[in-house]
Amino acid sequence: MSKSPAADSDHFAGLVPHQQLLTCIHCGLCTSACPTYLETGNENDGPRGRIHLMRGVEEKRIELTETVRGHLDLCLDCRACETACPSGVEYGQLIETFRVSDREQQIQAGKDPDGWFEKFFLHDIFPDRRRLDRLLWPAWLMQQLRLDRVIDALGLTRILPQPLQRMHRMLPRLKKGLRSIPPFLPHQGERRQARVGLFLGCVSDAMFRRVHWATARVLQKAGCDVYTPDQQQCCGAIEFHAGQREAARKRAETNASVFQEERVDVVVVNVAGCGAMLKEYTHFDEAEGDGSFGKFAGQVRDINEFLASIDLPAPTGPLPLKVVYQDACHLRHAQQVVQPPRTLLQAIPQLELREIAEATICCGAAGSYNLQQPDMADRLGDRKLKNILAQEPDVIATANAGCALQLNALLKTAGVNIPVVHPIELLDASYQQTPVAAVMKSLR
Repeated sequence: MSKSPAADSDHFAGLVPHQQLLTCIHCGLCTSACPTYLETGNENDGPRGRIHLMRGVEEKRIELTETVRGHLDLCLDCRACETACPSGVEYGQLIETFRVSDREQQIQAGKDPDGWFEKFFLHDIFPDRRRLDRLLWPAWLMQQLRLDRVIDALGLTRILPQPLQRMHRMLPRLKKGLRSIPPFLPHQGERRQARVGLFLGCVSDAMFRRVHWATARVLQKAGCDVYTPDQQQCCGAIEFHAGQREAARKRAETNASVFQEERVDVVVVNVAGCGAMLKEYTHFDEAEGDGSFGKFAGQVRDINEFLASIDLPAPTGPLPLKVVYQDACHLRHAQQVVQPPRTLLQAIPQLELREIAEATICCGAAGSYNLQQPDMADRLGDRKLKNILAQEPDVIATANAGCALQLNALLKTAGVNIPVVHPIELLDASYQQTPVAAVMKSLR
């Protein structure tokens, strides 16, 4: 993102275009939508306060201390403030630009902004779905031998660094044996819809490949040809949110290229965080001015959004289940997709959809946030789980891998056995006429 000319003068720190900081009118409507402000009551932990901090640093009235960084880093980037804002402040863009510039200035000053966990796991392991898949094999074997339960019972994880403790706690029940989605899957019946590209992501493919298969089957049922290029990469969100803009841009370049080679009409994604990042590849165009990412970003659709927009066959298999739908922030706020997943779930015979209190408030997952900000993540997670359990659901549905990991960990800690699934899995089960007992068994 280009900086304003004034940002290069001696009057400004050059971290974020100054004019963008002035779009906030300080009305405070965002504060009641901000999860961290609701928890702490501290103005510095809300969007308006963070904009004040960024403006103070940019105008060289406030020193960028670790305390200031702490308030900014506590932001989940859930974008709920953008939904609430009457002035259209692009808060997510503001704080991401600030983080990128801060990181660059730290590196120029000879400082290393990353610790061992960020370097090895967040930047080397997590964004590489094949590397992550290999790393999860020992974890799968441990689960098969029930050694994970022994480790939990003996409290052995206490000797691990906190991020690794959190990773162990969040690890879902892994299901190996599912082959990778092939490069091409043909439509079923009459070809009635589009050539669809399926985005795999990184963590989602390694831990939730079953969701990709459910997505592919539903797309085939809808009359779509499904193309899944093997060369695609992580969406780049992990690096982008950590201030590694150039690394994210390179991934964007690869993804745009491989899907364009397949000549697809639309690129479907079933992970809300990935979808938000893919749709915002246009930010790279704004920085470079060549428009090369705009076409790709314009083709991206969340799976719920896409299915709700086409002539979809009615699901006929009954699923007499009470289902709570948990809004993923990067679907509801960043992509403004609210009704489509609810519409799809309500189309399933005998399924009862239940709404929860504070549906717009983040569950505390926020990508790698629950690994890096564990205290706030747990506070928000407990708040979310209380609202969910009040509806006494049989199943929890959410359209984001990070939310699923967070909710699974919370349920495990609470000793509650409720499956957490993607809405597409329930739609797929209905299409396949799977008995509800078999569905519940497969989801546990």
